[in-house]
Amino acid sequence: MAKRRQEMMEENRAKLIAAARKAFADKGFAGASMDELTADAGLTRGALYHNFGDKRGLLAAVVNQIDGEMASRAKEFGARAEDDWQGLLAEGTAYIEMALDPEVQRVVLLDGPAVLGDPSTWPSQNSCLHATRLTVERLLESEVLKPVDPEAAARLLSGAALNAALWVAASDDPEEVLPKAIDAFRAMASGLLAVTEP
Repeated sequence: MAKRRQEMMEENRAKLIAAARKAFADKGFAGASMDELTADAGLTRGALYHNFGDKRGLLAAVVNQIDGEMASRAKEFGARAEDDWQGLLAEGTAYIEMALDPEVQRVVLLDGPAVLGDPSTWPSQNSCLHATRLTVERLLESEVLKPVDPEAAARLLSGAALNAALWVAASDDPEEVLPKAIDAFRAMASGLLAVTEP
């Protein structure tokens, strides 16, 4: 009985997140109606309040899901690279490029910070930071990077990719800003190399 109840709660959460994800992407956080959203999920406002507290809590769950998917996609790009250094650059670049995705742009990079505050404090960003730090530590051990504090380097690299994506998303012409953001990110990151690339 308790197991079935837990399964129902998880199903309801998943339905609400899916409905909210679509509504927030289509109409934005402010334009998304809680009544329409819960009706689309086939649930009541009570289910929303019970599972997420309020609309803001639901946005946090949606942002966490999308940002987690962004991190996974970036890691896939990094895994294809020839080494940890190229992988680190590929991950950062891929994350910045995702700012052109309309769902990512609206939900994560525009509404997310406006409603949830500083993205660097989000749980999904902390997981990205941890992964970046592990890569930085490997690069330090193999003397690819200058001897710097791994926490500081990881925070600066993660922050640069995040802020570049935020800039692209908020700009009047994201397509024009994207290559500038990527070039600057790569140039800044390359400053950490023990021997600069030719």
